[in-house]
Amino acid sequence: MTRVPFGRHCEPAEGRRGNLVVASFMKWRSSVRKMLMRNFGMTNKASNTKGPERGISRRDFMRVGAAASVFTIVPRHVLGGPGHTPPSEKLNIACIGAGGQGQRDVSQVAGENIVALCDVDDKQAAETFGLYPKANRYRDFRRMLEREKSIDAVIVATPDHTHAVAAMMAIKMGKHVYCEKPLTHSVYEARQLTEEAARAKVVTQMGIQHHSGRALRLGVEMIRVGVIGDVREVHLWTVRPEVLWVQGVDRPTDTPAVPSTLDWDLWVGPAPYRPYNPAYVPFTWRGWWDFGTGAFGNMGCHVMDLAFWALDLGSRKVTIEARTTRFNEETYPAASLIRYEFAGLGESPPVVVTWYDGGLLPWRPPELEEGRNLPKHGGVYVGDKGTILVPLGGGPRLLPESRMKGFKPPEPTLPRSPGHCQEWLDACKGGPKPLADFDYSGPLTEMVLLGNVAIRTGKKLTWDGANMKVTNVPEANEFLRREYRQGWSL
Repeated sequence: MTRVPFGRHCEPAEGRRGNLVVASFMKWRSSVRKMLMRNFGMTNKASNTKGPERGISRRDFMRVGAAASVFTIVPRHVLGGPGHTPPSEKLNIACIGAGGQGQRDVSQVAGENIVALCDVDDKQAAETFGLYPKANRYRDFRRMLEREKSIDAVIVATPDHTHAVAAMMAIKMGKHVYCEKPLTHSVYEARQLTEEAARAKVVTQMGIQHHSGRALRLGVEMIRVGVIGDVREVHLWTVRPEVLWVQGVDRPTDTPAVPSTLDWDLWVGPAPYRPYNPAYVPFTWRGWWDFGTGAFGNMGCHVMDLAFWALDLGSRKVTIEARTTRFNEETYPAASLIRYEFAGLGESPPVVVTWYDGGLLPWRPPELEEGRNLPKHGGVYVGDKGTILVPLGGGPRLLPESRMKGFKPPEPTLPRSPGHCQEWLDACKGGPKPLADFDYSGPLTEMVLLGNVAIRTGKKLTWDGANMKVTNVPEANEFLRREYRQGWSL
């Protein structure tokens, strides 16, 4: 086993910080030695001699061997400076949006200390509250973050429109953040979170769980080594919204009473205020422009992930255009087709990525066997030497299936993950950087949300990523960000 030098897992030292950490450790070690000598009758045999200190005798060591085990865990402040948590200690974790997906996320980190839970709907979060009775409960995440001084890390699992404001507040307070997909509601928010997380040097991860799966990483490796040659076309789809929620409808006009378990004002949060209606909660908010990001925002970060990673799409120049069914200012279209044209990169040729949702599907690949259907969510990767079908959450398969007989996967070049949340936890304690941190998932979210900007404008857009603007359709830039309701800010 390779030994890791002391301090390798500590946060990067800047200026005098590295020296301060070493000095802190030396001071702590000296105090422990003096305490052992005082309490257990040890003598320093070198104290009356010249030359370097020889330390305690073997007999002294054997006399206090059991007692010395108390000090095998080095204090947090010694190992990594302020804010660092060594692997031997548990993180204090809070969750914003504790019901629904939040409950599933918290279950993945339940081995840590769950110190606070926040949800605006007592009914939706009731089960989570019951599972962690020692955690303090809140409805307003702003109050929670202000009052709970011990929090090390925060999970954000609210509806999309609140992701950015909650995550940003936690980041600015120096908390590590795990945020569900899509990272934000707007392109501008994604860029701001990415940059602020880098400045704050906190550990981040977006909830695209398939990113940590062996299947997706194998798919990336297959494409990168050229199993199907140069990829020219990618077709990605989801059947959503299916019957899960509706899109292409008008705002309801009735105003029923707000349930007693729900704080509606807090649920609306930074979005423009509107009266309560069950058409929005607890799940169907996804189809409304003010709250969700539509079928593409809901599933695009999952389904586009492999293509974005394997083909380095974030580094390419791109144009985007969309064709959809009719929609209005309230909800996303019932179905959409979005086309990205990515320029070549180095020796890699241009690639066209097309998205389908709402029941639209790509043409059947000619290599797909009769009687075999496309999955509900997935992708087809067309190269000049073959085609790969990748069901979301499933392993990549060469088409036709007969090509898989005797196929030898390429040698792994990406690390195999201990689990998506575990990657984040390990990194919070000084381990390797998570592979879906905001440096990666922020640009991925931007690319997905640009599809929604193309829907809003109905025009082909040329994107200048470095300057975060659409260069050929100036009016499209107003859809890159949004205004926040009074009392809320990024």
